[in-house]
Amino acid sequence: MTDTPKRTRVVIAGGGTAGWLAAAILTHQLGPLIDVVLVESDEIGTVGVGEATIPTIQAFHALIGLDEREFMAATGASFKLGISFENWTRPGERYIHSFGDVGRSTWMGDFQHFWLEARAQGIAAPIGAYCVEHEAALAGRFATGGQDRLNYAYHFDAGRYARYLRARCEAAGLTRIEGRIARIEQDSDTGHIAALHLDDGQRIAGDLFLDCTGFRALLIGDTLGIGFEDWGHWLPTNRALAVQTKAVGPAVPYTRAVAHDAGWRWQIPLQHRVGNGLVYSADHLSDDAAHDRLLASVEGETVTDPRLIRFRTGRRLRSWHGNCIALSLAGGFVEPLESTSLHLIMVAMTRLVQQFPFDGISPATVARYNDQSRREIEGVRDFIVLHYHLNLRDEPFWRDRREGGIPDTLADRIALFRDNAQAYQGADELFRVTSWLQVMLGQGLQPRTHHHVARMMPPGRLRDTLAQLQAGVAAGVEALPTHQDFLDRYCPTST
Repeated sequence: MTDTPKRTRVVIAGGGTAGWLAAAILTHQLGPLIDVVLVESDEIGTVGVGEATIPTIQAFHALIGLDEREFMAATGASFKLGISFENWTRPGERYIHSFGDVGRSTWMGDFQHFWLEARAQGIAAPIGAYCVEHEAALAGRFATGGQDRLNYAYHFDAGRYARYLRARCEAAGLTRIEGRIARIEQDSDTGHIAALHLDDGQRIAGDLFLDCTGFRALLIGDTLGIGFEDWGHWLPTNRALAVQTKAVGPAVPYTRAVAHDAGWRWQIPLQHRVGNGLVYSADHLSDDAAHDRLLASVEGETVTDPRLIRFRTGRRLRSWHGNCIALSLAGGFVEPLESTSLHLIMVAMTRLVQQFPFDGISPATVARYNDQSRREIEGVRDFIVLHYHLNLRDEPFWRDRREGGIPDTLADRIALFRDNAQAYQGADELFRVTSWLQVMLGQGLQPRTHHHVARMMPPGRLRDTLAQLQAGVAAGVEALPTHQDFLDRYCPTST
């Protein structure tokens, strides 16, 4: 008689978006092989403002079996084609970092080299004119499907999203335990976490623990003592105020990020409301002044009171230590400028599923996981710092960002683009060449020279090719319905 293999017991400490995303992929992909328990307390609030996403969320939703229309209706979601950056170079200036490919590239040179040559000849339109997502965002148009499928993400209500995921997980058999963590028990021999002790006396034992306890980091930080690398010298914003308002017009298919003298503010349009927030440095703006500034900037009636969120940008020195893996805020945080928080949770869980320790924890696996996690979040960090560093504003906060130091990895990348218009996406990096291109050009970084591949084209060929690309983009956008009309037909939500 063959013994039944022991099932690995995974304990998720904390709920919120991070906990329920972890639960969703574990139950959907590894359900027959493992047992999953999630411990959370209704008394403990969550940050709950991760309402804007990036296109990688679509692949993760496929992994957990979500139906797009059902998910969007349940969470009041709208579509997102990019981010509108306003006042980041100077007050009054604007550019859009869209999710689409820009133009067409060749093996010898990416599209920016052809565009820069055309601009030098006086025959180029603005670079966004060669990207469907960019122009559709400007026009407020959107549709899914079709021959030329748009690359998009979502805006959604984070609270509704967590509840939606919870209902699916519990229907799939996940065990949720209500209670506050009072004490964490460690194995006396290995130092690994053995169990969570709740304030009502329950003991929740497990083999693998996921720390989703937010900035508190009760497992990875308080218990296991894994230190935190602070990036505040590069990214000094450390406060956010968030408030929700009633919508006063159609939902646009992009997030707004509007710079102010001590940081920036967001505006995220959902179907049933708008999410608003002010990100700032407490060294340059008081909490009271930030509160007044946020309420003065919003449009529409407020439906919540402003909520203050204190944060610190940086990363845990190890994401995986012993039998504990830190997710989301417990493992690190990069401010929400490019909507990367949920992506970092999703990619961490995807890696875990691929490298799951069914037969015990391998130091080599842990080392590989930690290296990938470090490189990914450092790449996000560099991309965010780029926005701040390349500015021409005169306020003390912005002068400090422009004149202060930046990571060497980012300095090298800026120099490469400045000198030769070269951009790249490295291994374990999230942002593609087109993202670096749009932000560096949008922030005013002008290359000194470029690859001369376009000079080999016959006379008039470059002008005609770009004109055809621009006309194709314009025609594609013109054929799209408005974003609001499409939402009303595709996935209307209940208010």
